[in-house]
Amino acid sequence: MGKRGIDRRQLLAGLCGAAAVLNATPLSWAQEPARAVPLIHQTDLFRPHMDPDDHFDLACVYGLARMGKVKLLGVLCDYPPPRHPADPDISAVAMLNRLTGLAVPLVTGSSQKPASRRDKLEGASPRDLHGVNWLIQTLRESPEPAVITIVGSCRDAALAGRREPELFARKCRAIYLNAGTGAPDRRPGDGVEYNVELDPGSYAGVFDIPCPVYWMPCFERLAAGKFVGERHGTYYTFIMGELFAKLSPPMQRYFLSMLEKETGTRWLESLNRPVDPARLEHWGKQVRNMWCTAGFLHLAGLKMGNDVYRFAPVKVECDDAGGTQWTEGESRPARFKFEVTDRPHYAAAMTRALVELAGAGNISNER
Repeated sequence: MGKRGIDRRQLLAGLCGAAAVLNATPLSWAQEPARAVPLIHQTDLFRPHMDPDDHFDLACVYGLARMGKVKLLGVLCDYPPPRHPADPDISAVAMLNRLTGLAVPLVTGSSQKPASRRDKLEGASPRDLHGVNWLIQTLRESPEPAVITIVGSCRDAALAGRREPELFARKCRAIYLNAGTGAPDRRPGDGVEYNVELDPGSYAGVFDIPCPVYWMPCFERLAAGKFVGERHGTYYTFIMGELFAKLSPPMQRYFLSMLEKETGTRWLESLNRPVDPARLEHWGKQVRNMWCTAGFLHLAGLKMGNDVYRFAPVKVECDDAGGTQWTEGESRPARFKFEVTDRPHYAAAMTRALVELAGAGNISNER
């Protein structure tokens, strides 16, 4: 997802209470879809990481695939922004392929920023449209309409939708858009959320695509670099040790290799290395910021026993700079916006779900 403005005092407040609720909150799954949902995951997954939440999200979608809830068609990784000297994290995808027995491809997106929400990059080279063309071809070849999750820049999905709107109307079941701020209107001084800042025109362009969009704003507002409000944003925190304690050593190594910012390409050697208990304990005490978990549950038809969020039908207007205004109501094509309905239990419930999903990618100690 990338870095966003966080008030650390607000982040740490209530962690002890949330941890207590975690163990007390029942989590049950309603097995709704009869078949696995085809899924394309667009992410800003880099090594070294810019924000580790992307690796946790990746573990969740692999967990859904291993549970048989989604058919993971591929990972579409953003082209690294100029401010971040990194590469798409091929090693992370290779590790999870190894751990789960899957063979999911990773494709890199476009380095060119469209001039506007209407720009199709007609003059771009095939190399720079590789991710866009792969996305279009994958939708065409999918026997059933596929879901797209966007947890990074909106560039490649917006470009593909702009080039092939009829294809998206037929073959895109929904887009889960993890970006932006969720207040009903903008105020002077409101900041721009990181994923929107990367490419505002492409963020706006997603709202133009003729398929259902489930909009998951990261915060309600950003003001002076701090998030404001809690109802209209997906943000939550958890203590990483709550997940690590449930994982096999190879899966723990996947997270440690990323958190320790290992370099090089010897991912298999890294995966097979013994876990250092001291390092696992060190990282296990750290707080992690997360945003996307509720969307993974929703797209796969998985429901917690007690609802802590909803997707309300809305009418949304988004300007070329990425500013949004919305009101509740039906629209065509359908637009839905995330809303927390039970704030006291939300973080604990999402943590419990994250542990379930990421833990589904576990394997034994056998190599």
